[in-house]
Amino acid sequence: MGDGSELVDYIANLSRIELTEQERETFSVQIEEILRFIQKLNELDTTGVEPMVHSLHLNNVFRSDVVRPSLQRQAALQNAQARSEDSYKVPAILD
Repeated sequence: MGDGSELVDYIANLSRIELTEQERETFSVQIEEILRFIQKLNELDTTGVEPMVHSLHLNNVFRSDVVRPSLQRQAALQNAQARSEDSYKVPAILD
């Protein structure tokens, strides 16, 4: 691939979007900056650096799945705007 403008045209074609000339120029400059930054990163010696998914050590924040008593059905439905027997009634969103 050539310069940034060719890459912008290629991506726009793949994405099936039309760009104005101003958008083409703006994106060309941005893509060229991104490619220069990637090239600079490629120059770094990463020998011995372990691959990582995230830069911070993360722990699972999920709580234990413990069965607990739930609300009584009538208490859960008491603030419903509309209900149908023992269920919430909501507007249909599909035909």
